[in-house]
Order: sequence, then structure tokens, then C-alpha cells
Amino acid sequence: MTHPGTLQAPSTLAFRPVTSFTAVVMAAGQGTRMRSATPKVLHEICGRPMVAWPVVAAQAAGASRVVVVSSPDVDLSAALPEGTRTATQPVPDGTGGAVLAALPETEPGAPVVVLSGDVPLVSAEAIQELVAAHVDSGAAATMATTIPADPSGYGRVVRDAVGHVEKVVETKADGDATADELEIREINTGIYCFDHGALADALPRVGTDNAQNEKYLPDVLALLRDDRRIVAAHIVDDPALVLGVNDRVQLADVTALAQRRILERHMRNGVTIVDPASTHIGAEVTIGQDTTIEPGTTINGATEIGANCVVRHSYVDQAILEDGVSVGPFAYLRPGTILRAKAKAGTFVEIKNSDIGEGTKVPHLSYIGDADVGPGTNLGAATITANYNGKTKAKSRTTIGANAKTSVDTTLVAPVILGDGAFTAAGSVVTNDVPPGALAVARARQRNVDGYADRD
Repeated sequence: MTHPGTLQAPSTLAFRPVTSFTAVVMAAGQGTRMRSATPKVLHEICGRPMVAWPVVAAQAAGASRVVVVSSPDVDLSAALPEGTRTATQPVPDGTGGAVLAALPETEPGAPVVVLSGDVPLVSAEAIQELVAAHVDSGAAATMATTIPADPSGYGRVVRDAVGHVEKVVETKADGDATADELEIREINTGIYCFDHGALADALPRVGTDNAQNEKYLPDVLALLRDDRRIVAAHIVDDPALVLGVNDRVQLADVTALAQRRILERHMRNGVTIVDPASTHIGAEVTIGQDTTIEPGTTINGATEIGANCVVRHSYVDQAILEDGVSVGPFAYLRPGTILRAKAKAGTFVEIKNSDIGEGTKVPHLSYIGDADVGPGTNLGAATITANYNGKTKAKSRTTIGANAKTSVDTTLVAPVILGDGAFTAAGSVVTNDVPPGALAVARARQRNVDGYADRD
């Protein structure tokens, strides 16, 4: 089944494997070590669900199909990018059972890349290189391996005289491996590329003769070797690309790596990030050249920031900032905010679901919600759009024209229209439409009570 999803995969890279391929992402594990009611693969990394990371990478690598395998009691569809297929693993019978459940959704005759939903940092380039190496080798299966600084606890890859994979030796318990095998630093990453026919033939033959009574995907490799088929290995140069997440400590470690790579990508594309250590930018954010992101800024969701903007110590979530915009410090731009070219949202300004016109300024201490503001307007300090009716629970919009000016402490009670070039007096509570060019004075007349301080 194909799901529309809410995330968009990035554009494909400049190079692709010669052959199209299917990617299978295993995401049916229980993830009990996360100690969470939320399924492990739905925990977010830089604003994107963990399971979506390998899906996006596979799509960017040119996968013709991406199939995510989940358990019957978990619906992952809302977390998956557009075009992702899903398959259900009916019982928790191991990694072999997961891939077996996905086989009907794969493309016949095309290689099958197997990824894990809890190995989020795998890149499109790494997937492409694995597929290319698999096709070039003529192997029935190609295992992605890597050489970490410390291979302790990982399965070691034992190669034969010509460099093909002979076996993978586990090292979790004493006696699992010989002294010579423990000297091997090359490890199995759990990422594979299979010939479709070879995989379809071997998977049904995988047994459950083990302590967990599960079908292990690596057992396919042994069956292929028994069939005198080649099992190749392809080394992934960066071990961080194949780091897995099993608990919240590892989630934090992987998130830190993902965040650093996001920041580096923006900086290499021409964005100045003054202090990367105090800046958080989500995976879906786009930023134009010569924009400066100052310290203490968080930018999340599908936010789009144009060129030559400045964002100072602010929080931006699912907003659009056109070229030349100035934000902050201490601004909060909520979902649905649009700042047109050269607009300003200044100190302690909160804007939600509003379109702020070109060159318009909201300098400080204001809340603008559910509003449409024309170009060249200036909203004075403490301008508030009262957009919510607590009795009816309804929200209404405020319309403010071009070149209008509100004085300090103006409240606009929606639905209301402030016409082009209109003004408001300081301290006004505006409940009726204001014609273009008019001044709205909506406050009680002042009276002074003489001698008040001397009264008992």
C-alpha cells in the first residue's frame, strides 16, 4: 500500500546506480530499551521521525520503490514521505520475517537494498555506492561493512582468499570467536543489497533453529554460500553512517551527528551560522544564501528562509521568510507565518498563521495571529490581534491594509479591517472597521481626580 505522507524527499543526486532498485526498511521492532510508549522509530531526529531518515535517503538515491515494514499494531503512515509503500510483519519473527513480508511489494528483477528504521544516518551516496558495488561484483548478495575505531561487540566479517564474505562471527560472548577472528576490525552493519531472485529463493528456506525462534536475515548469506553463490562485501568509509539507535543515549548521540551535518550543509551552501553549538535547525528547513543565523536560534519544520535574511536568537517553526527579512531577537514565528521581502519581526514578537506584507515592520512586544497585513505598514509596540472568541471557540481574521500605522498598545478585535493608510491612537481597542486614511480613537476619555492621594 502506498501512503501520501507529509514529508517530501529531497531532489535526487547527480548520479545514480545503473540499475533501479527497491529499498526495504525494517521498522517492526519493539524498541523496549527506549522506555517509551512511542514506537522507537517514531522518535524524532532534528524534527524528522527516525524511520523517515532512511526512507528519504533511499528515495534520494533513486529507489524505484521504498517499502517500510511495520508491526500490525503500529501505524507509521503519517511519518512516511510521499510515495512510500508499507508492508506488515504479522508476527515478530525476526529480520528474515520482516524482509519476507516486504517481498510482494518489491520490484521483480531489481536488486533489493535492506535498511533499518533505527539506522537513520545512512546517506543516499552510501546507498548508491552499495548498489553500484553489488551490480559490478555480480554477487547474489553484498553486505555493507565498516571499520570502526572500536569493533568490540560487533559481528566480524571473515573473508575468503579472494575477498568474498565467508561468514560473520559474533563476538558478544566469550568463545564466540577465535583470537584471530577478534583481531578483525571489519564489522557487519546490517545493511545489504540482494539479487531479487536469490533473495526470494533463499528467504523461505531460513529456519528458526535459534534461541529466539526467529528468522535471521544473515542466515540468507549462509544459504547463498551453500548454493555456491557469491556473497560480496562493500566497505562504508564513515562508520557514523551506520550507527544504530537502541536507547535514548544513542538517540542523543545520533541526533548530535545529524544536527552537525545539517548545519554544515547550510554553511557550505552560503549560510552564516555564527555559533553552530547553540543553533538548532531541522531536517526539512531550507535557507538562502547570505542569510545569517545568530546564536540561540531554533528553526524547525518545513520552514523556508530566503536570501540575505537575519535571524537573531529566535524560534521559527514551519514559517516562510522571503529575501531580506529581519527576525528577533526573541521572536517566535509559529506555523503559517509568512514574512514578505524585507519585513521585520522584532524583539519579543509572536506571529502565527499570518501574512506580513513586504517591508512591513512589527518591531517589538506584539502578538499577530490570523492576520493579513499589507506592505509598508508599521505595527507599534504591544499591537495585539484578538483573534479568539472564548465563548464560541472560533478564530477570526484581522485585515490591515498597506501603509497603515498602529500606535502603541492597540488591540484589534477580529474580525476587523484597518484600511490602507489608516492610523490608530495609542491605547485603542478597535472593534469596528477603520476606513482608509482615518484615525481610530477607541479609548475612554481621561479624567483626573484632584486630591486623590490625600484621601483616607
